[in-house]
Amino acid sequence: MALVRCVTEMGMGVDVHGLDYTLAAKRAVFDATHHSSLGFARLVGATADDLMIHVTIGAPRPEKVNAEEVAASLPHGRARVDVVVGGLELLNEDGSDGTLIANAIITVSIDDGKSG
Repeated sequence: MALVRCVTEMGMGVDVHGLDYTLAAKRAVFDATHHSSLGFARLVGATADDLMIHVTIGAPRPEKVNAEEVAASLPHGRARVDVVVGGLELLNEDGSDGTLIANAIITVSIDDGKSG
């Protein structure tokens, strides 16, 4: 299977209070995926569920993001989610709360029908 990248989108998600890393990541994915409508799959006889979705989440503490939950938030396609160090976190004075920003880069690819 040879994948052809067709779309790249970026998004940002924020959890203003609570430091919920997965929530911020899901909001970043929502932000990125709701900037476009993907109709190109029909051109090659595929459906939205045939799309290969690669999500990279940037968060200050990658281990706190539930990648499976982020993947499940996507409306279509077969997802792979990688979480890397990125984003921003601003804690309050005693470190008990804060604002968290996660970033997402999403690429959408489709099989070009050629093997090799």
